[in-house]
Amino acid sequence: MSFSFRVKNELARINFKGNCCLKAELTAFIHMNGSLQITHSEIALVVHTENPAVARRIFLFFKKIFAVNSHLLVKKKTRLKKNNMYLVKISGKEMVQEILLSLKIITREQDLSGFNKKIAGEIIGKKCCRRAYLRGAFLSRGSISNPDTSYHLEIGAEYEEQAGEINFLLESFDIEGKVIPRKSSYLVYLKDSHKILELLNVIGAHQGMFYFENVRILKEMRNNINRLVNCDTANLNKTVTAAVNQLESIRNISLEIGFENIPNSLRQVAELRIKYPQATLQELGEMFTPPLSKSGVNHRMRKLEKMSKNIKK
Repeated sequence: MSFSFRVKNELARINFKGNCCLKAELTAFIHMNGSLQITHSEIALVVHTENPAVARRIFLFFKKIFAVNSHLLVKKKTRLKKNNMYLVKISGKEMVQEILLSLKIITREQDLSGFNKKIAGEIIGKKCCRRAYLRGAFLSRGSISNPDTSYHLEIGAEYEEQAGEINFLLESFDIEGKVIPRKSSYLVYLKDSHKILELLNVIGAHQGMFYFENVRILKEMRNNINRLVNCDTANLNKTVTAAVNQLESIRNISLEIGFENIPNSLRQVAELRIKYPQATLQELGEMFTPPLSKSGVNHRMRKLEKMSKNIKK
C-alpha cells in the first residue's frame, strides 16, 4: 500500500462535522471529479474516484446533506491492470439541479449548462470550510510521495483557473504552492517538507503527518551524521598529510645538518613529531612544559618546513 493511499484512507475516515464543511468537501469532489451525463431520457450527476473509501464517503455525503440515495457503481479496468473506478451517480434533473444550486456550482441562469469554475464565497467563507475543500481536492486528485524517497505533494486540476483557486486556498493557510502545466491539465505541487507537513495538518491527515515528520527527522539525522563523518574524515586526511610532510622535512634536516645544529625550540617539536607521528598539533602542544598553543606548534613546524626547503635548494 502506497503512502498516498494510506493518507487518503485516513482522510476518508474523518468524522463528519458541520453541514457547511460537508458541503465544502462535496463541492470539491464535484469540481474535481464530477461530470454531467445528459441523454434523451435522463440527466445524471456522476462523481468518480479510484479509492473505495472515498467513494463511500461521497455516497454518505449525498445522503446526509440531501437525503438522497445515490447509486454506487464499479467500473472494471483491465488495461495495464489499473485500479477499479468507482462511480457515485445521482439521477434526475430536479435532484441534480437542487444539489448543484445548493453547492453554488451552477446558478439558476445556467440551468445545467456547465459548472462554475470559481468556488463560491459562501462555500469557503469559514476557515473550517477551506480546510474541508482542500481535503476534498486532495482526496479527488491529490497524491503524495513516500517521504523515504522524496518530498512531493501534488493536486491535479483540469484548467488553470481551478489550479489557481486551490493555490489561493493554500495561501490562506500560509502555504505557498507552485502551479505548472502538465499535458492537458495543471498541477499544484509542494516540494518543501515543512509546507507538506502544514498541509497534512490542515486537511486532518495527522497520522500521515506524524509518520512523515518521523521519516524527515531520521533522514536529517542521517544526513547530519554523514556530513560530520565526511568532515572528520577530511580533517583526518589533512592531519595525516600534514604530519607526513612534517616528518619528511624533519628527516631531511636530521640527515643534512643534524638536530644539534638547530634551535632548541625547533628540536623539541621535531623530536615530539617523530615520537608521536599521529598526534594533532593541539595534542603536541599539550606535551610541552609549559603547554604550547596550537598556533605556536604550527609556527615552529612551518619554520622546520622552510628550513628543509632551503636545504633542498
